[in-house]
Amino acid sequence: MAGNEPAPDVDPVLSSGAMKLRRKKLDNLPWDHSGRHPGSPLFWHLIMQMMRIAWRYIFRSRQVDEPPIHNGGRIFSSIHINGLVDPMSLLLSQDRKVISMGRHDLMTMPLIGWFSRRMGSQPVIRRPEIQLGVADEDYARKINQRSLLTMTNCIAAGHNAVVMPEGKSHQDSRLHRFKTGTMRFGINAAAIASMKGIDPPAIQPVGLHYRRHYWFRTDVFVEFGDPLLIETPEDSDHGPKLVSGEWVEPPHKQVNSLRDQLFQSLSELTPNAPDWTTYRAWHLLAHVQANQVGDSLSSFKDEVIAARRVREMISNGDIPEEIIEPSSQAAEILHSHDLDGRSITDSGISTSRNWRSLMFALPLMLISAPITIISTGPQALLARFLGDRTDEGVDARTTYHMLAAMFSPVLFWPPIAAALALSAFGVSYLLVPATIIAMISFHLSNLIFLFGYDYWVDFADSKRRRALSSSRDGAKLEELISEAKKLLNLSK
Repeated sequence: MAGNEPAPDVDPVLSSGAMKLRRKKLDNLPWDHSGRHPGSPLFWHLIMQMMRIAWRYIFRSRQVDEPPIHNGGRIFSSIHINGLVDPMSLLLSQDRKVISMGRHDLMTMPLIGWFSRRMGSQPVIRRPEIQLGVADEDYARKINQRSLLTMTNCIAAGHNAVVMPEGKSHQDSRLHRFKTGTMRFGINAAAIASMKGIDPPAIQPVGLHYRRHYWFRTDVFVEFGDPLLIETPEDSDHGPKLVSGEWVEPPHKQVNSLRDQLFQSLSELTPNAPDWTTYRAWHLLAHVQANQVGDSLSSFKDEVIAARRVREMISNGDIPEEIIEPSSQAAEILHSHDLDGRSITDSGISTSRNWRSLMFALPLMLISAPITIISTGPQALLARFLGDRTDEGVDARTTYHMLAAMFSPVLFWPPIAAALALSAFGVSYLLVPATIIAMISFHLSNLIFLFGYDYWVDFADSKRRRALSSSRDGAKLEELISEAKKLLNLSK
């Protein structure tokens, strides 16, 4: 079983982008140590709207719990397995302006960097980049401390922050060891807030759950743990030094204690499994348990919570640990056929052919396809091509889908819409309103096409289930599910 120990801490493999240090852009990047947000208010609202469009496009089901109420600034922290999609999911789960930190090249590269700078994002030069000579230690310290002070003052002033405490995106089913930056600027923010008589900040653990994180149109569920209130350092000189612009390291013992608290809290909200096979087995068992009592897990949120209960029951000995072997094998058979626990009923593999989904899918996709292909087709194909060939790893795959969805409305739709309006009305007073109407039609057409695509996926899943049920794998799956049921009944 997984326990709460971190996965082995492996340095990230540096991408070609991370190996490029653009000093001039880093030196001129907006920062502010007064507590004011360094981003552009106008562009902040524009970028948030772009993210909402991407959120609608790349996820089929989106479930977000209400975050706990806290008046002070908060540092939203989660596991990091899905590239830029993770911070986007955190940004869209709250209603305050957010300050964030990220890899230095994300602030300086073309296009993405332009938008990141206007969001006020702050750069970090990581240890592997220093070790490989991308930046020298003195310059890295200067940039990192400038970013830490900006984050610290913004959080103290009541802004929220989005930080991935692992310091990298990875592909493991449990947390990697945390870097200390989150805790260091959180404690320092508490010192500034105390000195100014402002509500203290807190660290907000966030559970980010994806049905299969590297798939287009997967499901997402965002949940929140209890906020971890940050205590003020005992040293009375700590806050004044920070306010004067001097970075002061908080007490080492307090940093480590807060890090351990966050790790413990966040572990409960993550898969926290020894591997993905075991995690898929827990989800399968959650469905088997629900079927046995005539219930169903109607949403991805229900499934995540039910799988967590299975994890806890096995850990506590309420379910025999021997159940992991057959259920893991069964889950892998389903996974190899691009299926999951939803394919299992109390009587076995679901074999119903979903013709109704096909009847919805074809008209919706055919009606909307001409507009969708013209407006968004090339970007979608490019995102698929780049995502399948990126050197950032599979965790960056849906990042390309996200970027295509985000930038289509501002870079591609306006010229396409203007060209269509110009061809229809020429240079006239109708040109501007026709262009706007065309862009709205692009968005609506894309949503209709995606609804049709979802129905098509449902139909394709039903075909795979039928094929599996009549195969040798299907017979083996039935045996394994039967064995798992016997072990579940023994635990009652």
